Amino acid sequence: MVQFSRICFRKYGNFVDNLRLYVRGGSGGMGLPRLGGQGGNGGDVWVVATKNTTLKRIKDKYPEKRFVAGPGANSSVRALKGEKGKDKEVLAPVGITVTTDDGQILGDLNTEGDRVIVAKGGAGGSFHSIFEPKKGQTRHIRLDLKLIADLGLVGFPNAGKSSLLTAMSNATPQIASYAFTTVRPEIGKLMFEDYKQISVADLPGLIEGAHMNKGMGHKFLKHVERTKQLLFVVDVCGFQLASTTRFRSAFEAVQLLTKELELYKEELLSKPALLVVNKMDLPDAEYKLAELKEQLQNPDEFSDILPEDMIPKNYMNFRHVVPVSASTGSGVEHLKRCIRESLDEGAAMENKATHQDRLQALRLQSKEHL
Repeated sequence: MVQFSRICFRKYGNFVDNLRLYVRGGSGGMGLPRLGGQGGNGGDVWVVATKNTTLKRIKDKYPEKRFVAGPGANSSVRALKGEKGKDKEVLAPVGITVTTDDGQILGDLNTEGDRVIVAKGGAGGSFHSIFEPKKGQTRHIRLDLKLIADLGLVGFPNAGKSSLLTAMSNATPQIASYAFTTVRPEIGKLMFEDYKQISVADLPGLIEGAHMNKGMGHKFLKHVERTKQLLFVVDVCGFQLASTTRFRSAFEAVQLLTKELELYKEELLSKPALLVVNKMDLPDAEYKLAELKEQLQNPDEFSDILPEDMIPKNYMNFRHVVPVSASTGSGVEHLKRCIRESLDEGAAMENKATHQDRLQALRLQSKEHL
C-alpha cells in the first residue's frame, strides 16, 4: 500500500490573481520613396507562460504596467528593407487567461512556453502606403490567473477546511472560531513515499450567492475551474453563517455548494468529487452522518428542505463519502488513501480516452490514404 509521507504547503502573501496592463506594438519604420525602400515592421507584444513568476512580481517590477515593443527601422540607402522592431515579452505564470477590457479572450496559457500575441506592430512604410508607416496596435489587456491543482477544496466558512489541512500535513494555515479564516488561496503538494505528488488548492470559503459575486464570489469560483477534482468539506452538524441567516444542515450545505457551482458554470459539476464529512467528534455525529448518507442516496425525497431556487438541476454523485475529525485525526489517513485512489482512477481514465482518440485519428488517416 502506498503510504502518505507529508505535504508541503505554501501560502500566497499579498496574492494577486488579476492584473490590467497597457500594451502597444512598435510603430513601423519609414519607407524610402526615391529608391522604393520598405521600412521595417514594428515589434509585437507577447504574453509568455513562464515558471517561477507571479502576477505580483510583474506588478512590483513594472509599477507603470506598460509594455511597448520596439519600432521598425527606417529604410535607408544602406538597407532598403528596414529591420523589424524588437518584440516585447511579458513573462507571466502558467494558468493565465488573457482577455481584453471588454472580456474578449485572446488566449489561455496552460503550460510553460505557451504564448499569445496581445499587440501587433505597425506595418513599415512601403509603396502601397505612400511610404508612410503605421502605428502599432494599442490596448489594455487583463491577465487573469486561475490556479491549476489536482484537488480543489469546496466548503462554506467554518466547515473546517483549514483544520483538515493541518491534520493532513505539517501546514499551519490560519485557524479560528470565526467564519472567514482563509482569505487568499493557498497551494500545497501532498508528497507520497513513491514520489507521487498531489497538489491541493485551499480557497476562500463560499457563501450563499457566491455565483452572483457576493463575498469572495468569482474570486473563489474561477479557481475551481482548473482543478481536476473537487473535495467538498461539510460540518456534520450543519452551520449557520450569521445570526441573520438560516441554519443549514450538512445535506443542505452539500446541495447549496452544488447549486453555487452550477449557477457559476454548470460544467464544473462534471468533475469527479469526494465528500468529507468533518467534525465527527461532536455529539450525535454518528446519527447525523447516517441521516446525511440516507439523504444523499435519495436526494429528491428531501429536496423540499431547500428553497426552490436553490435545488440543483443534478445532484452530485460522490466517489467517496469520508467521515473525519480534523481535531482528533480520526479518518484522515483513510481520506488520504481515497484522494490518491480517486486521482489515480481519473488519470487512468484520461489516459485511456487519449489513447482511444489517437487510435481513432490513426484510423481516419488510414482511410484517407486508401
